[in-house]
Amino acid sequence: MKKQIFYILFLIGFIGFTQENPVSLAIDTANIKIGEHIQYKISVTKKGMVIFPKLQLDRLGKVEVVESLPVDTLKDTYEKKYVLTSFDSGRYTIPKQQVLINNKAFFTDSLLVSVATVKVDTLKQQMFPIKAIKSEPKTFDDYKPMLWWIILILVLIATALYFIFRKKEKIEVPIVVVAPIQEALQRLKELDEKQLLQQNKIKIYYTELTDIVRTYIEKDIYIPALESTTNELIETINDFNESSKLGISKETIQQLKEVLQSADMVKFAKSKPIVDEIKVHRTLAERILQNLKPVKETRNEVE
Repeated sequence: MKKQIFYILFLIGFIGFTQENPVSLAIDTANIKIGEHIQYKISVTKKGMVIFPKLQLDRLGKVEVVESLPVDTLKDTYEKKYVLTSFDSGRYTIPKQQVLINNKAFFTDSLLVSVATVKVDTLKQQMFPIKAIKSEPKTFDDYKPMLWWIILILVLIATALYFIFRKKEKIEVPIVVVAPIQEALQRLKELDEKQLLQQNKIKIYYTELTDIVRTYIEKDIYIPALESTTNELIETINDFNESSKLGISKETIQQLKEVLQSADMVKFAKSKPIVDEIKVHRTLAERILQNLKPVKETRNEVE
């Protein structure tokens, strides 16, 4: 009677222990040949936060992890699979592995693995003669030292050629200075060749005509003409004529005023003078250029 009670209590305790440990271990085989794989699977049947282990294998390091597969989630079970192998024959013990469930540690069982050698039948195995050593193909790195020497030689040649063919004296290009009056007359000639009047481009014609005259005034008389209005320019010329004795006749100043005002009428008031009137302004512009007296000549006279 006492023995029966003891066995009943032992069985109840064993069942309770197995129910308390939700971690189980399964493998597809415990006996492999060198290089073969073992499917190592840890299953957890309890819900919660589960942290699977990084496997701690045999102490000798003869068993290796080939692959750690992702966790599979089944109905009420988490499964983690590992692929193991070994390349040394023998019997190796894989120790217990710790699994954390809700920060509580549980352990798997330890496991004994047997690894057998692969027998080779040398009588049936075909033997081949030893092959001669083949040289490796040349790569770019093999030519690097030679490349630096080639670059150095080319630099030395280029330097020598530079000093041989270098011109000792540089040929100076003469700077051609064109007098402002010659430049202005040349521009008038080029304006005639454009035939703007024949194309009825009156506004463009007067714009270029007055630009020629104003540019000459700035370059040879040193009076700001390009940015001045007609009245400002005429007033400035009169002031300079009186104070510096430019020697410009009143008739020339009046002709300049007439040409500039006619151009302003065309550009801003959309006036359309007749061809004969335009030709008169063209002739007046050339006469004005001829009659305007340069500052240098005036200064010489004063001295």
